[in-house]
Amino acid sequence: MDNTIKNSPLADRMRPETLSDFLGQDEIVGPGKLLERAIAGDNLPSMIFWGPPGSGKTTLAHIIAQQTKAEFLRISAVTSGLKDLRLIIKKAKENSIEDKKTILFIDEIHRWNKAQQDALLPDVERGVLILIGATTENPSFEVRGALLSRCRVFVLKQLDAEQIVKIIKRAIKDESKGLGKLKIKIDDEAMNLLARMSNGDARVALSVLEYVALAPADNAGGGDLREITSDAVKQAFQKSYLFYDKDGEEHYNIISALHKSLRGSDANAAIYWLARMLEAGEDPLYVARRLVRFASEDVGLANSRALEQAVAAYQACHFIGLPECSVILAQAVVYLAKCEKSNELYVAYNKVASDVREFGNLPVPLHIRNAPTKLMKDLAYGKEYKYSPDYNYKEKQEYLPEKLRGKKYLK
Repeated sequence: MDNTIKNSPLADRMRPETLSDFLGQDEIVGPGKLLERAIAGDNLPSMIFWGPPGSGKTTLAHIIAQQTKAEFLRISAVTSGLKDLRLIIKKAKENSIEDKKTILFIDEIHRWNKAQQDALLPDVERGVLILIGATTENPSFEVRGALLSRCRVFVLKQLDAEQIVKIIKRAIKDESKGLGKLKIKIDDEAMNLLARMSNGDARVALSVLEYVALAPADNAGGGDLREITSDAVKQAFQKSYLFYDKDGEEHYNIISALHKSLRGSDANAAIYWLARMLEAGEDPLYVARRLVRFASEDVGLANSRALEQAVAAYQACHFIGLPECSVILAQAVVYLAKCEKSNELYVAYNKVASDVREFGNLPVPLHIRNAPTKLMKDLAYGKEYKYSPDYNYKEKQEYLPEKLRGKKYLK
């Protein structure tokens, strides 16, 4: 086997060197776009790349490193701290004296704490160094406001299946950096499945492709031909990931199973389906949002504390993330499963919404309109309104529009 195959992972070897080879994100790096012009002109502002895993944040930084005349330094917020930053700032100041720019790329910048981010601020503000931060988390919450205000934020979108297929084909064809020297046969069904199950993450797609392609061949008499089938793709995902397609049928099947288990008050089934999602890599905040909705839709007035529990779970998940937040979601799921249930609010709101669509903008009854001016009072705004406290909150008064008078939405 060629030595190139044995070196770094396929995903790293196939990383584009230029924007012309970079797939996706045309809205920010397409021809004539601000970032494309800034990279081409080697005149970059400090910026934050925000997007899901495998969307191209690190690749864009890599392209900039290849094209810039500035000194490009890269660190990870997971393994680096203030000591490393001070050395970089010292180097940047030395470069500045020689009229040379310094670009600092910080991967997973959201993992740096307040003190570490604050230490960046003065030198970014003075232009001693240009910051490029990459994050999968919303920078509005995870990056200090003062630092964020001095950066341009570029939002990268999840790659679609078609773009992932192009990346896969390129890797199979490329003989110098990819798998082109292997005799790989893969049909459209297997390739599309690989792209779909990668959930928009190019690194996952290439990692699984490499795993399957380099696995011992099971084709007696087939020579060096390596056939990649749909079954092989599924097996590869099940070894490193659970079979769970965040954008496909299985995603909706499992979230439906969780919701219905909660509605049916089966705490054991509910916590099982929760684990199926989390262990397969589902975003915990997605699950938490579904629980917030469930708390009002299916528990509602039967237990008004359910919404508090669900919102608290969402906030806690946002604070600490996986894997620590899994038990928090488990607590919320079991609590909601064991709650008494009522869909009265859900049914009532749907009835109200139906009437709003049917009757349109019905006028507010005059007696409950506000009357801040003399003209409004002369027009009978607020006339004969009964102030509830004066009637010990037992006044008989109509609050609905005339056409809906006496309508009952709640039991």
